[in-house]
Amino acid sequence: MGKRGRFPKHILFRSLVAAILLWLLGCAFLYDAMRRPPETFARFMAKLPGPVPFLLFPFETLWLHARTGQLHVGDRAPDFSLLKLDKSAMVQLSKLTAQAQPVVLIFGSYT
Repeated sequence: MGKRGRFPKHILFRSLVAAILLWLLGCAFLYDAMRRPPETFARFMAKLPGPVPFLLFPFETLWLHARTGQLHVGDRAPDFSLLKLDKSAMVQLSKLTAQAQPVVLIFGSYT
């Protein structure tokens, strides 16, 4: 086969490099968006078409790294306030720990 029937390798190489750079840029942009507050990230995700970020990028891996905090096993919990179930008052973690009251946090549902 002559030169006319072959696809130039340098064009294929440049296209591959461009695709990899665009993918890395997309990963970086998505990672940066994930590090923002949840409301901001939700607005960003709402603008993306369907399952595209989940199919094209390592979404779960990026998410786990972006949302990792600075706490380690044995660290004190950060102080926070929550509304009681009956909405009668706020409960602050630091006030409970100052009174040496045990605190149990349950995340999830047992229904």
